[in-house]
Order: sequence, then structure tokens, then C-alpha cells
Amino acid sequence: MITLKELTNKEDLFVSGHGLCPGCGIPIILKLVLRATEYPIVISNATGCLQIASTKFPATSWKLNWIHSSLGNAASTISGIETMYRVLKKKGKLQTDTEIKFLAIVGDGGTNDIGLSSLSGAIERGHDFVYLCYDNQSYANSGGQRSSASPIGTSTSTTPTGKVLPGKLQYRKDITKIIVAHKLPYVAQTAPWNWEDLYTKAKKAFDIEGPAYLNVLNPCPKKWGIPSNKSIELTRIAADTCVWPLYEIEAGKNINVNYKPENKLPVTEWLKSQNRFKHLLNIENRWIVDEIQDEVDQNWKWLLKQEKRGINN
Repeated sequence: MITLKELTNKEDLFVSGHGLCPGCGIPIILKLVLRATEYPIVISNATGCLQIASTKFPATSWKLNWIHSSLGNAASTISGIETMYRVLKKKGKLQTDTEIKFLAIVGDGGTNDIGLSSLSGAIERGHDFVYLCYDNQSYANSGGQRSSASPIGTSTSTTPTGKVLPGKLQYRKDITKIIVAHKLPYVAQTAPWNWEDLYTKAKKAFDIEGPAYLNVLNPCPKKWGIPSNKSIELTRIAADTCVWPLYEIEAGKNINVNYKPENKLPVTEWLKSQNRFKHLLNIENRWIVDEIQDEVDQNWKWLLKQEKRGINN
């Protein structure tokens, strides 16, 4: 396994000069993911926090081949590029034998909602690429509206808490499980507090042949209402409460739970740390907390059960 010192000696392909917020998890996520392969990378980056903040004309923070895709078609764009590459190789029109890796980078809104059909199609066709979702559980770039990745009870700009509503009333769409249903070679869920887990999963995703999916919890200090110096620590609380389990599924059936907290914390430890959930701690909203806890417990039991028996059994 690579050491942190060895990682720091690798070339940084996402460099300073971007306008991402202090405490945002995206730079840490990218610095690890882009170090996970030695091959050249071509990126399709959908409109969102990352795209807006990293390509303010005439500057860029990218030291590789990068293309801007609209919010709903990053998977279609990268699958088209990957197909062109394979065809040119087959026809002998490439001047190099160097292998190229392909990466789509999209937020949760462009993944779970607007871009789900193009993502599903690209995976079903079997294109050889990695899809990275940085999941901050809202449309953070355009005002903090709710997305289908926003958990139940979340106060957002379009589901504000008040006398009428206690925040969002719908459960979070579990996009990782939806992608698993496509039976692709590799799917993983991870978070930036565990750099070793994130790097290892990214390396597996790049090394495997066919589509691979990475869902990474991305803290958003501004929309979550947290101190910028606590954002990465908070993603560990997500894992310790099992709100965001770290796991991977290989070949569509073999599931590994990569982190099992010695002392599983109650979800209140996760909720009380963020302003977007502070209203849930009021007695009248206790029923939402109970529902969240029950959902988390059931999902955790399911993961541990599937790890023992295999996801298709």
C-alpha cells in the first residue's frame, strides 16, 4: 500500500488558483483521485461547483485534458470520447501506444437527477471510464436547492424549515445502490477523511476494465452550516454514525464493508453538527430523527448481511 509521503511526491494535477470555498472537500478528493493512476487522464466535468471554480477564464487549475459538459451529459460526453479513442486505436490512427484513462466528474444534482439517464446509458453500454460523484447533498453552486441526494429533514433554499415544513420531507435517493443494480464491474462509496480508502478505491476504479463508479461524500461548509476547519472531520462522523458507510461492490455481487466503527454513534451526533439539521433537535421534530435513525440502522444491517452472503443471494 502506498504511503502518504509517496502520495505527496506524485505530481499534483489539480493545482492552486481555483475559487472553491475554504473547507470544501473537492480539492482533497481530486488530489487523491488524480494520483491513483499513472496514465494520462481525459476529464469530462459537468457544470457545478468544481467547473465554475476551477476554470475562470483565462485561468485554469487543471494540468490535464479537460472538457466542460453541461449539467446532464457528462457521462455521454466521456463515453463518446472513450469510443473515439477505441476506434482510433483499432484503425491504427493514434501515434502512441500509451493507454488513456477517462473520468467524468459530476455533483449529486447532475448525477442523481439531471444526468441519471445519460449515466445509466453509458454504464449499460459498458464504456471504459470512471464516474466520480462529489456528493454535497444539494445544488450548492446555484443557491443550495434540495436535490434528491438531500436527506430527509434537510433545510435548503427550496425546503426551508418553518411553521409549515420541517425541511425536506422525502428520503435521500440512494444512488450507490441504484448504480449497483446495473451490475457494472466496480462501485464504491467513500469519504475524504479516510485518504487511504479513497485512494485505494480510485486506483481500483481506474485499473478495472469497464465502467466504475465512485460516490464520495463532499462536505460543503456554506450550505451545511459548519466551520470550514471541521468539514473533513465531519465526514468521519458520517461514517461513525453509519449515515455514510464506506463500502465497495466488485463484479456486481461481492460486497466489502471497508470501515466498521467500533462504537456506532447515534445519528444525532451527525445532525447536531450542522445548521441545516439544527431544527431536527426540537422536540416536535423528534419523529424525523427517529425515522433517520431507523433508516440508517436498517441500511447498516443490510450491508453487513450482504457482505456475508453476497449481494445477489
